[in-house]
Amino acid sequence: MRKNSIKNVRINSQVQRELSHIIRSEVKDPRISPVFSITAVEVAPDLKTCKAYISVLGDSASVADTMAGLRSAEGFIRGQLARNLNLRNTPEIRFIQDDSIAYGVEMSHKIEELAESWETADGPKTGGTDETD
Repeated sequence: MRKNSIKNVRINSQVQRELSHIIRSEVKDPRISPVFSITAVEVAPDLKTCKAYISVLGDSASVADTMAGLRSAEGFIRGQLARNLNLRNTPEIRFIQDDSIAYGVEMSHKIEELAESWETADGPKTGGTDETD
């Protein structure tokens, strides 16, 4: 199976849905923040490994706690994934911190600040014409 084949894309989305469901409803670790998102899942073509990209809303301590909680629950999550999905091999899951959402929000705020500074520097636009003699 090739990396970008239709079957691999379908497996990635199915694993992403199941991981989200398992972590939200079945993992009882208090370190895992309730405000997290699985932004992407990449299952290897041989179905042996899986990279799950996790984005956590909160400060750096809650991000570190969530990642530690997920890493400690990898075995349980893999077992539940094997029960819920009918795959030849159940992939070994690696959780990777994804800062893309936080980065996007930060860039959006910087653009808004820059736009506001341009509006205040230019002042209100007048409808008059420039006449030179």
